[in-house]
Amino acid sequence: MPRRAADPGPAHRPPANADTAAAAAAAAFRTEWGQIVATLIRMTGDWDLAEDCAQDAFTAALRTWPRDGVPDRPGAWLTTTARNRAVDRLRRDAARAARLRRAALTAVTPDDPPGPDAPGGGAGEDGFGDDRLRLMFTCCHPALALDARVALTLRTLAGLTTAEIARAFLVSEPAMSKRLTRAKHKIRAAGIPYRVPPPHLLPNRLGAVLAVLYLLFNEGYTPGGGPERRGLSAEAIRLARVLAALMPAEPEPRGLLALMLLHDARAATRVDATGTLVTLEHQDRARWDAAEIDEGTRILDAALHDARAAGRRAGPYLVQAAIAACHATAPDAASTDWPQIAALYDVLARLAPTPVVALNRAVAVGMAHGPRAGLALVEALERDGALDGYPLLPATRADLLRRLGRRAEAARAYRAALDLTGGDAERRYLARRLAETTAPDTAEPDPAGAG
Repeated sequence: MPRRAADPGPAHRPPANADTAAAAAAAAFRTEWGQIVATLIRMTGDWDLAEDCAQDAFTAALRTWPRDGVPDRPGAWLTTTARNRAVDRLRRDAARAARLRRAALTAVTPDDPPGPDAPGGGAGEDGFGDDRLRLMFTCCHPALALDARVALTLRTLAGLTTAEIARAFLVSEPAMSKRLTRAKHKIRAAGIPYRVPPPHLLPNRLGAVLAVLYLLFNEGYTPGGGPERRGLSAEAIRLARVLAALMPAEPEPRGLLALMLLHDARAATRVDATGTLVTLEHQDRARWDAAEIDEGTRILDAALHDARAAGRRAGPYLVQAAIAACHATAPDAASTDWPQIAALYDVLARLAPTPVVALNRAVAVGMAHGPRAGLALVEALERDGALDGYPLLPATRADLLRRLGRRAEAARAYRAALDLTGGDAERRYLARRLAETTAPDTAEPDPAGAG
């Protein structure tokens, strides 16, 4: 394959104003952060050094791009800058001589950047060339606790700050910082290899990787999250494609990919012009991405066919994808096959008996068999206490009570949900529902659905 021309250099580029340079750096962060960190970890074996040097590269971009102009290939510029920074740091530390030799052997130049054709500078000892996938499997090693796997992946691969991850886990920032430090130390102390595991070990590691990929996708799918978060969803879909290709005999990676595509097809319609959450039944289906829906349903159908042919039952991601397909292929909200969705949630509850699945099942039962049936399931979850502090529990209760005409109780539940909800889009939606519920002569609104 012919090599692409190198960047012409600052002397041949027009300067960029500060806003243009900052926007270019932000766009590069969304697409390149995980690749740069993953490449530096492969080069140096030092997780903290990799993150520090990647951050230094972006700082250098903000300093020099307004003066020298934005490079034609920002990712190559950032990778080279980060690599040079790492080499400089290693040179100052004689004890890291072995790492310096390793970095020299895995040099990346502007003419040969990581990318689709050379994801990590070539295949490693695992025979697989994607550093980001290597990083994910390393982060998801079974020697680490599940919460540490997820947190480490979000920090190193997705570029979330420690504070953002701490909020997601409902812990303090110092506690999350210690958790991340312990996880990195354990990887070093245990000698966990930086590689995609051999084929006979892949199935045992698959569940953790799928869980992290889905969490990464959901970080980007959050309503009103902005372009930075949307980049996380795109990266999760990209990695899911790589994983599905790596494990073609496993139905669940394809199930997860189908699920992501079917959800992502609706992403542009989940928030209105005022920044308010738009629930599924009110979304403009003409704006859904038909190509993603078509691809998602084709991948789902093929994976289900292969699972049946192999005598294997569908796993939780295939079942969730089937639920998403019921929504995505309904021509309008009234045509949604809620009895089928409720039946699929029955299957999912057996495969993944979590409180959140039980709550989603309550919503489906409430739509298929009436709000009274759904409310009974919600009240059972409230008595159980496993979802205490989870805002969707009172929000679901509020919707079911509203549909039953119990407006005073619904208003109390909406207030409880508002007290627990942090997202602006969700808060605006709940506030509007509360206002509708407490207003005199309120007509019965349409049933609410998942966003």
